[in-house]
Amino acid sequence: MAYGHALCPNIRCIHMKNILVKLGKRSYDITVCHDSMDKLGKLLKKLNIGTDAVIITNPTIKRLFGKIVEETLLSSGFKVRFETVPDSEKAKSEKYCLKLINNISRFDGTGRRIFIIALGGGVIGDLSGFVASIYKRGVPYVQVPTTLLAQVDSSIGGKVAIDLAVGKNLAGSFYQPRLVFSDVNTLKSLSRNDLTSGMAEVVKYGIIRSPKLFTFLEKNYSKILKGEKKALQSIIYTCCAIKAKVVEKDELDNKGLRVILNLGHTIGHAIETAAHYRKAYSHGQAVALGIIAASSIAEKIGMSDKDTGVRIKKLLRNIGLPVKMKGLKVKDIISAQARDKKFIHGKNRFVLPVKIGKVIIKEDIPMPVIKDSISALFS
Repeated sequence: MAYGHALCPNIRCIHMKNILVKLGKRSYDITVCHDSMDKLGKLLKKLNIGTDAVIITNPTIKRLFGKIVEETLLSSGFKVRFETVPDSEKAKSEKYCLKLINNISRFDGTGRRIFIIALGGGVIGDLSGFVASIYKRGVPYVQVPTTLLAQVDSSIGGKVAIDLAVGKNLAGSFYQPRLVFSDVNTLKSLSRNDLTSGMAEVVKYGIIRSPKLFTFLEKNYSKILKGEKKALQSIIYTCCAIKAKVVEKDELDNKGLRVILNLGHTIGHAIETAAHYRKAYSHGQAVALGIIAASSIAEKIGMSDKDTGVRIKKLLRNIGLPVKMKGLKVKDIISAQARDKKFIHGKNRFVLPVKIGKVIIKEDIPMPVIKDSISALFS
């Protein structure tokens, strides 16, 4: 599969560039732009998805971007209601899902045409999309991601979910947004840790599909972490283009193609679960550790050479992502991993890097190999 968009040379701080996710009647644009949030209302007007916007966000994001989003919607004739949830992974729960549905139902009524806007990071996007998928058996929703992780990954592709106590994303749907609107300018609000966390997903895309992106990251990670606009737009556009192509070929993750997007997530999700979704390990940090574990597994079963693992680990370390772990127990991670939804017919399933730009799907990895690779994260 070729990706001509990789590190698109035409991106020179353009104001707005679109990638079409081709899914027939469910097709939609990913808009990558900067300092263009005031254009959102007009874009939504053209989509004709409703008249009454419910914006799901958290208090921090509402304070930063709520006013400009509200103004652009009001100026385009929409009615607006905000619903806020806590700024943490714990918002992605049955409790807040049901609370949102009840609040939306009270706002809804005769003559209203409800649609939902997910304004925030991956937690907000997943939660909002899941609520949209089940309220009245589905209402339109729009992703307005404000973190790097959400802009390059979680806002695209229609996987929406909430967490259960025993595992991450165990209650979910496939439900495509009507638009993904990624304004790079919102990333200025991120802390260094949040930006670094998002880079784990960017590295993932380089490993699974683009040696050119991986090399770009090795040479330019410091510029990206400093918030250089051109570099950020370039990596966001590249990752979006890669994910769009994968999703087009395997929308419902049932052809064995889309699973490559889970590199690092099998053990990464288990780390998050074992940590009880505390901030000790953000999603990106957990995925980085999961990528290292997957690389270790690939080496141990003879599917990858050591140089690939060394290169991956060096880049993650240079970016500032963890390459070692503490404060958790191997047995708790193993237990959480055993409940992972990527198990097929009772067999585990891992995405393993063969080399930069190529991965394989491998099932039924021996438990001692998995345990050794997780244990190595503590040494």
